[in-house]
Amino acid sequence: MEVSLSARHGDLHKDSQEYIERKLPKLSHIFERLISIQVTADFQFPEPEVELLVEAEHKHDFVAKERGPNVTAAFDKALEKMEGQLRKYKEKIQDHHRRSLA
Repeated sequence: MEVSLSARHGDLHKDSQEYIERKLPKLSHIFERLISIQVTADFQFPEPEVELLVEAEHKHDFVAKERGPNVTAAFDKALEKMEGQLRKYKEKIQDHHRRSLA
């Protein structure tokens, strides 16, 4: 799985980078067929905005974007949204293939 971190209109602190890198493997535990994850922190606004772009096999990209008082708080909110999207998609494809025997 390819992971890329980037920043617009500012720089990501090393602590924030390490925090994000530590939390991202959680997504691959939810949905195993992830191809790439892109995290972009935008410092253009008064509050930092974090965008998560996740590419999975046989599916369009998943996108989650959040603002927060700092990068890690915004990332946590975006990560929570992304987890929900991946869980919903995984449940949808698993239920789609199951047939009842009744």
